[in-house]
Amino acid sequence: MTEPLLGLDRVSQVFRTQHGPVRAVDDVSLNVEPGQVLCLVGESGSGKTTTAKLAAGLRRPTDGAVRFLGQDIWRMDRNQFRTYRRAVQYIHQDPYASLNPVHSVAETLTTPLLHHGIARGRADALRKASDLLVMVDLTPPDNFLFKYPHQLSGGQRQRVSVARALTLQPKLIAADEATSMLDVSIRVSLLNTLKRLSSELGVGFLFITHDLAIAKYFAWFGHVAVMYLGRVVEYGPTPAIINAPQHPYTRALLNAIPEPDPDLTRERERVRLRSVDIASLLHVPPGCGFHPRCPLFEEGLCDVVRPPLADLDSQRAVACHVVAREHSAALAG
Repeated sequence: MTEPLLGLDRVSQVFRTQHGPVRAVDDVSLNVEPGQVLCLVGESGSGKTTTAKLAAGLRRPTDGAVRFLGQDIWRMDRNQFRTYRRAVQYIHQDPYASLNPVHSVAETLTTPLLHHGIARGRADALRKASDLLVMVDLTPPDNFLFKYPHQLSGGQRQRVSVARALTLQPKLIAADEATSMLDVSIRVSLLNTLKRLSSELGVGFLFITHDLAIAKYFAWFGHVAVMYLGRVVEYGPTPAIINAPQHPYTRALLNAIPEPDPDLTRERERVRLRSVDIASLLHVPPGCGFHPRCPLFEEGLCDVVRPPLADLDSQRAVACHVVAREHSAALAG
């Protein structure tokens, strides 16, 4: 059995604050196969970005292991870690903050090419940088090579960020809300570019978003992991998550997606949460973290015992006592 490209093995991340410890990621296990698209979905504060940074080696986990091709990245020697960091690249949410304002596009793209010996000399680096700009639909490249970030639109800056992530020919890209700061029309265009790159280059994506509609569009042939208060509460193939969500939190996220057809809006079944307030990571509720808001809440169970992420079948897993019990009863009946 071959090892996954990237694996999170019971990973946790605890931050020490003046108000007490904050467990931003809590016992998360996920695998990303070569060429696979995996979306992490959840509200702000659910732990999506911290999980992506752990996967990309930008943070060292408090507990657990991050494995690249089966090997713990924090036990690698220098050369092995260098190979891993080339293979896993990161696209930040805000392209204006992540691009150096005093570096031109050419400098941004040629520096890693020259540093890692991918280009032989500046002329070769400029040719490769031009090819990368064409790859991310910034054409003609000469119109962009010698511009600075402040001279580009938000969408163009994010495409430069994508091009930079591609300079080292990665096997996996962690994209943190890469389209959230863009207009809707530009957002779709960039998603189409990322989908094409995934298909043509075989690059896998760990894609972070708070919007299940974007997950549906970008990762229809991939998988979705739904996160809440640092834990994965549902995992499975995207079509199954979208068409038949099992966890009440996933249902609530889908119910929050705007529907342009008023007739469908009126007919759609409403998910009525017990509370709209999200618990603080400083005071995570006992038992299931979602129980103060959950419409399926059962006193004495959900507020006492934390549900494990249990397999419903060979591809689907859900962390919910009630759903797991009903699924078992359906199988027995």
